Amino acid sequence: PTDPSRPPGGRAAAPRGIATVLLVEDEAPVRAFASRALRLRGHTVIEAGSAEEALETLRDETLKVDLFVTDVVMPGMDGPTWVRAALERRPEVKVVFVSGYAEEQLGDGSMSIPNSVFLPKPFSLTDLTETVQRQLH
Repeated sequence: PTDPSRPPGGRAAAPRGIATVLLVEDEAPVRAFASRALRLRGHTVIEAGSAEEALETLRDETLKVDLFVTDVVMPGMDGPTWVRAALERRPEVKVVFVSGYAEEQLGDGSMSIPNSVFLPKPFSLTDLTETVQRQLH
């Protein structure tokens, strides 16, 4: 089936690579880097600069999202808090948490969230895309 959210003439990736990713990162350069990496793999990326913006985006019930990629520590609401709220309505979505802090330092119970994995910053394009692929399959 053709994906209407994909730009026409977009390079066809392997079908298993295609997912809709909600990328939540308050640092614009990091968000741009991650977004580009995921798009190069054929994913559709919806970007949000904050948890609040991500939750606003998810108000659209028709929007299908397969994966959340979110920073853990952000101004305002943190990653685990918004993800818990989002998963109440979308329990099937998988999660990749990214942070410059070690997982143990966070101590916020983010790992108690089902279907979530942790990716430490700094990460390479390959680290990110491989982690995303693993989470999707």
